[in-house]
Amino acid sequence: MRTPLPFVVTGSVIFVMTNAFAGPKEDVAVATMKWGETLGRNDPDQIIALYAPDAVLWGTLSPTVRADRAALRDYFVTAFKVLPNLKVAFGEQLIRVYGTIAINTGYYTFSFGRDSETKTLAARYSFTLVNDGQTWMIVDHHTSAMPAASAQ
Repeated sequence: MRTPLPFVVTGSVIFVMTNAFAGPKEDVAVATMKWGETLGRNDPDQIIALYAPDAVLWGTLSPTVRADRAALRDYFVTAFKVLPNLKVAFGEQLIRVYGTIAINTGYYTFSFGRDSETKTLAARYSFTLVNDGQTWMIVDHHTSAMPAASAQ
């Protein structure tokens, strides 16, 4: 069966256009947004699935570094209890890609609360991600509350 030429040309143009706009930085941005969407589900198992097996988390709410799956899960279980209906909105991001390693540094604002009372917490973050050939996985995540602005 012969494929009509207009279909082949159209398919080629779509393929070229899709690849022209996507790249490693965009893929890292998508992985970061996936983290934010998943966080909003308040499910510790779904969120830790985005972390590599040897990932490290230095969380906003903890003075303790988390360096194994059980500790990461415990962090998110506690966070979802302490901060009900947790959501995140990303601000400016600075994404740098070095082959199969990427660093995304920026700030985000968490919102949480019950009923009609919503509170927010501004924080800064650094995600280090590694691409396993198919997926960008978080291997290092540091986040801390945004300090108050000072008169400098």
